[in-house]
Amino acid sequence: MNHNIADIRNDYIKHILTVDSTADHPVTQFSTWFDEALKAKVEEVNAMTLSTINLDNRPTARIMLLKGIENEQFIFYTNYQSNKGKGIEKNPYVALTFFWPELERQVRIEGRVEKVAPEVSTTYFKSRPVGSQIGALASPQSAEIANRAILEERVKNLTKKYADKSIERPAQWGGYAVTPDRMEFWQGRASRLHDRVQYTLADNKWTKVRLAP
Repeated sequence: MNHNIADIRNDYIKHILTVDSTADHPVTQFSTWFDEALKAKVEEVNAMTLSTINLDNRPTARIMLLKGIENEQFIFYTNYQSNKGKGIEKNPYVALTFFWPELERQVRIEGRVEKVAPEVSTTYFKSRPVGSQIGALASPQSAEIANRAILEERVKNLTKKYADKSIERPAQWGGYAVTPDRMEFWQGRASRLHDRVQYTLADNKWTKVRLAP
């Protein structure tokens, strides 16, 4: 390597965050920050890290896309038979992390996850591009395969099969909804003295406090 990783650093100076400046409800605060990220043209603004506990009781994470906020829940879609789906079935608690470097902001969300209603999954599946629908059928997500040619052949055959008819949502594919019980908003500040406001849900009431950076 031609550089020292330890020397890579940025100082954050764009915004400030206080307890008083945040909304009373964390999902409202998230919506405000999300809108600001959209206006700032943050790339892949709905990209988030989904962290789960796998079948070996080890934490595991991957990038997913947020696809909606409904009834104060965060919605995403995936294959129920994937590694993440199997982990969720065993342990229904997950964490979501958003990072918007253009605004020097991070949001951490923790809570319980559950499948959305089948009709909700079907409606969203029908809204996807045909290529994505075929991809959901073609890929046995997380399963070991010998090579990429297997997937390409499946896609070719499925494209021909559904050339003149609609594609039904596969039973193993659908949505999840995360109901948060803890959310933290992080605003980068100079000299690593970052602003952190944490919301915690107890007895159906949200409270918020400042955390040390």
